[in-house]
Amino acid sequence: MTEADKSQSLLAPLGVPVFRRIWLASLLSNFGILIQGVGAAWSMSRLTDDVTMVALVQTALMFPLMLIALPAGAISDMFDRRIVCIVALIVALVGAVGLCVVTAMGLLTPLILLVFCFVVGSGMALFGPAWQASVSEQVPPEALPSAVALAGMSYNVARSFGPAIGGVIVASVGAIGAFAVNAVFYLPMLVVLLVWKRRQEPPRLGPETFWRAMVSGIRFIRYSPSHRIFILRTVVFGLVGGVIPALMPLIASELLNGGAPVYGVLLGAFGLGALLGAVLLPWIRARFSTEIWSRLVAMIVGAMVICIAFSRSEAITLAALLIAGAAWTSILTLFTISIQVGAPRWVAGRALSIFQATIAGGVALGAWGWGELADQVGVKETLAVAGALMIASTLVGLVLRLPEMATAGANEPANREDQTVLLDLTLRSGPIVIMVDYDVPQANARPFYEAMQRVRRSRQASGAYGWSLSRDIADPTLWTERFHSPTWNDYLHLSQRVVGAGVDLLDQSRSLLDPTSTPRVRRMLERPAGSVRWKDETPDRGVDIGPSGSAGAP
Repeated sequence: MTEADKSQSLLAPLGVPVFRRIWLASLLSNFGILIQGVGAAWSMSRLTDDVTMVALVQTALMFPLMLIALPAGAISDMFDRRIVCIVALIVALVGAVGLCVVTAMGLLTPLILLVFCFVVGSGMALFGPAWQASVSEQVPPEALPSAVALAGMSYNVARSFGPAIGGVIVASVGAIGAFAVNAVFYLPMLVVLLVWKRRQEPPRLGPETFWRAMVSGIRFIRYSPSHRIFILRTVVFGLVGGVIPALMPLIASELLNGGAPVYGVLLGAFGLGALLGAVLLPWIRARFSTEIWSRLVAMIVGAMVICIAFSRSEAITLAALLIAGAAWTSILTLFTISIQVGAPRWVAGRALSIFQATIAGGVALGAWGWGELADQVGVKETLAVAGALMIASTLVGLVLRLPEMATAGANEPANREDQTVLLDLTLRSGPIVIMVDYDVPQANARPFYEAMQRVRRSRQASGAYGWSLSRDIADPTLWTERFHSPTWNDYLHLSQRVVGAGVDLLDQSRSLLDPTSTPRVRRMLERPAGSVRWKDETPDRGVDIGPSGSAGAP
């Protein structure tokens, strides 16, 4: 990441008209869903005395973020992201309007309320990856980190003030007012997406199947060491940091002896801190590496949690939550920027969705665990333990050091080898076996092997499986790389994914070859036993080669 990128002004992306319009509209939609959450929780409290049902309102709104994160990411990568966003918003709008209608008709029940909240949450869960992955299409590359930070800031602004506004609306006109506001606040986003003239790039290949797209996303994370480290570090942070949202109500009631107003003020302080963290992000990125800042954040958040544990002063607790919120948001936004700028465009939506599911799952699981511990040993003691563990989590960086992510590079594929096809293939033909022969001087054998291990990870992250590297016994200079792709369509996609860092890795390995030779590529259709049942009169569906040597009709 260059210093020019780090110095990019946080507000610079707002100078791009399309991003500015979409960002302002997203701010309203974030306000809307948070206002609806207040109205839904209030409605549920009026419909039933069951505390569990009241808690399930937030579950219904947020659980889809984890449940359909990966499918949503796959859909955002398979189809036009603008269309995906529009469809997702329509789903959320249907849920919000339906909630208004049944409330106005007096038909609202706890189950119906949860169903409509789940519909709204599902629409927003589908919207998230497509909207975030499309940010790179709205701003120049040098403005992408700031644009990602602004995208996160819009939610933090809404989180700071949305619940309070929702409370005023519910107190003034009832829960139906909150539901109506949410429905209306989706309309500006729909309008700006409908008028957005997104630059269309005609697809070179047919789309992946839905299942294969999800598998490809998982394989990318699994075989991309940099992204895998970010995911693991996020899990650690979420599991420990989940103590703050989990015990916030108990901090207000048990440690500060306050009621709902105090709880609301604490939420506002944490939200304002999150907003402050987003504002300070350019300054942070210009002065600290991601690894150093993540360690500082762990120490800051840990110290603030311990401070909250022993504080009985509302002012001190508010100050601690403000600082913790700023640190919390700054590091998660840095992680989001790293994931987005480091992921190739073909998998950006899936990488982001997996990251978001990791955040949601880590915080949810951590919140559950800290709640159970608080029941056993008390709130103060639980916060003290969590603070100490958060400080101790800095040691994880000694094993899983965060890399500085660079952009994924150009999106033009490295079409190096001729892909002549003289066999009658369909996109579903497969498995495909790819073998590449290399002539390597014996003096370069060890560095070539090490370079090819990096190529292996790149191939596997792009969708290859069954990778191996062999050396000819009779000719020690001859090496053969072998890997598989499930179908011909999958192989075509794989070859288009060799971009950016993947091209660099291939160049590094090929710089070690005999300068008088070039790699020799063979692509073969694997035919397992029993897969071919020809009769004598059944023609081989290859492509006939005429007398002139040119390919004729099959």
